Amino acid sequence: MKKILALILAGCFLVSFQGKAQSMDTSTETYNNTDTATYKKSEIDTIFPQGDKNPYGKYFTGQTYLTRLSANDTVFNAPIGNVTFEPGARTNWHKHSGGQILLVTGGTGRYQERGGDIRILNKGDVVRIAPDVEHWHGAAPDSWFSHISVETNVPNNTVTWLEPVTNDQYK
Repeated sequence: MKKILALILAGCFLVSFQGKAQSMDTSTETYNNTDTATYKKSEIDTIFPQGDKNPYGKYFTGQTYLTRLSANDTVFNAPIGNVTFEPGARTNWHKHSGGQILLVTGGTGRYQERGGDIRILNKGDVVRIAPDVEHWHGAAPDSWFSHISVETNVPNNTVTWLEPVTNDQYK
């Protein structure tokens, strides 16, 4: 009876350990979206789905992904998105007429206001960006990065996209 109990407990431990090991897997995978393009799956554990290639990619350096969590509508007026950046990816310089709030959910990132120092961002950080402040944000060179973007003061908040962040500015 003791041997059977020991075998059952060992089996439960192995099943539990295997499930834990699978949930901790951070290897890069690929997946297909509806337009059959193949994308990388992020190497960080994001709260929300990584999403598809960012449709605003022309305003970014490197590859980013976007999932709309709340569309801009007349009921809630709260556009919210999950943005995931591959290592080294970043936005162009830009500004929001109504401001923006970033909620960092994973990885290591960077944020800089025009003329200021680069701020290193980590999971749990909150960045409050005042209206019309020129800035950029993105992943560190060696880390995936994910944040929730909350557009504030809508419906009158518009984004003005500016020039790309140079490699010298980024470093």
